[in-house]
Amino acid sequence: MTIRPSTDSAAGLKWSKSSYSSTDGPECVEVAASPRTVYVRDSKNKQGSRLGFGPQGWAAFVAYAREAD
Repeated sequence: MTIRPSTDSAAGLKWSKSSYSSTDGPECVEVAASPRTVYVRDSKNKQGSRLGFGPQGWAAFVAYAREAD
C-alpha cells in the first residue's frame, strides 16, 4: 500500500488516501493529522463533515481495524 498526499489549503491539513482506494468505489476515505487530532473525511465530499480522533482513540481504531482484517 502507498499513500498519496493531497493538500487542503483552507484547513492547512495534508490529506492522504490509500492506494487501495480507487475513484470507482464508494468507500474512499482520506486521513490528515495535526499535532493533537487525526481527521477522516469522505474523499468524494471534501467539503463535507470530518471525524476527529484524539491519539488514543485513533490508536484504538487502528488496532481494531487490524484485527478485523
